[in-house]
Amino acid sequence: MLLVCDSGSTKADWKYQPDGEHFVSTRGFNPFYHDHEFIIAELSASPLRDIANQVTNLFFYGAGCSSPERNAIVHRALQQFFKNAKILVEHDILGAAIATNFDDEGITCIIGTGSNSCHYDGKNWSQVVPALGYLLGDEASGSYLGKRLLADYLYHLLPAGLEAELNEKYVLSKEIIFHNAYQEPHVNVYFASFARVLSNHLHETYVQEVVKEGFRRFFNVHVMRYPNVHTIPVHFVGSIAHHFGPLLDEVMSELNLQKGKVLKKPVHELYRYFSERLK
Repeated sequence: MLLVCDSGSTKADWKYQPDGEHFVSTRGFNPFYHDHEFIIAELSASPLRDIANQVTNLFFYGAGCSSPERNAIVHRALQQFFKNAKILVEHDILGAAIATNFDDEGITCIIGTGSNSCHYDGKNWSQVVPALGYLLGDEASGSYLGKRLLADYLYHLLPAGLEAELNEKYVLSKEIIFHNAYQEPHVNVYFASFARVLSNHLHETYVQEVVKEGFRRFFNVHVMRYPNVHTIPVHFVGSIAHHFGPLLDEVMSELNLQKGKVLKKPVHELYRYFSERLK
């Protein structure tokens, strides 16, 4: 049985049959934040335990899987759980590139909890600048936008409707926000959880400007650095690119870029790619 996974820091999507029923979501596995025991515990509590011994080929593309040492953390846990599987662990940007390009050339961007980009030549991927994570980078991502939203909330800079929704749906104060930002783990996921509030207020000029500023920063730092950016399509995966599509289109039009695919869940195209090649 073929099993394919696309894992971010927040959520991992698993697919093991062509139809939609054979699709499982678990918490994401990022070796920067999660160890062997965490991965095993999450897998053991998921429906994947029912098919674990049937899996013969597993392709895992994950956030943070950017070095042999970090990949080994994930690979060891997966091999312990899927005992009969041949397992490949690679970076989530490569999975995104395969899902959006298959064997063609293009630029692929991840804009979800975090953000990243690469050039893909149909076989190999490369970057002009690295992804710096939520502390230094992750431009336009959920964590980037959520951090801006919370800062403006504390500065009393939000439109009345947006501030009212935050007060209604969340228990917020400077002390609570500081505790989660500086003392709890996975602060990038905490910040990103507030991005959905922005998507509920797309009519607000404030939201449009904050999101477009994030997209412009992302394109200027990452995408516009590729030498052939105006001659090949620019693809996207991730929830932020999906939910803020009209604003993404505006910024791409400003920069005269060719928009390619936008995939909220690249795992479906990844599964199609590998199932065709393993026949």
